[in-house]
Amino acid sequence: MTISRDYWEVMKGDNLLVAKLCLSTGARWNEAAMLMATHVMKDRVTFVKTKNGKNRTIPVAPALIAEILEGRSGRLFPDADYVLARERLKLLFRIYQTGKQHIRCVTPLPVTFMMNGGNILTLQRILGHSNILQTMIYAHFSPDHLIDAVKYNPLTSF
Repeated sequence: MTISRDYWEVMKGDNLLVAKLCLSTGARWNEAAMLMATHVMKDRVTFVKTKNGKNRTIPVAPALIAEILEGRSGRLFPDADYVLARERLKLLFRIYQTGKQHIRCVTPLPVTFMMNGGNILTLQRILGHSNILQTMIYAHFSPDHLIDAVKYNPLTSF
């Protein structure tokens, strides 16, 4: 799954950086927008004040770390504006709407992660889900999520 060039063109400045961080880590907008420079290490970002109240540390590509830290300290994205970003994305989705009443937008990170063969337990930790059932909604995106049923069933030993 790739993100449309149009998606990146409607986002600018801090909103673009927050969007990239959210897509890269599965963070919620507010978790990323409130990020402090002290929460960014060499190749990891730690989100605090998350939805479930637990801190979550996620590996991030070095290029993105460099981009979000460039010339910044303290709160990294002071100009991030959720309302503006949401309006721009709504406009983009309206452009791509194909006669449907509602647009369903699937979270890109979990879907792409599973489509590329990612481990469901790793995804659970990335997303900070306290219960695996929350994460299981993404299992069907794995190309071989049921292949183990054939590989490990009792009849394979006969």
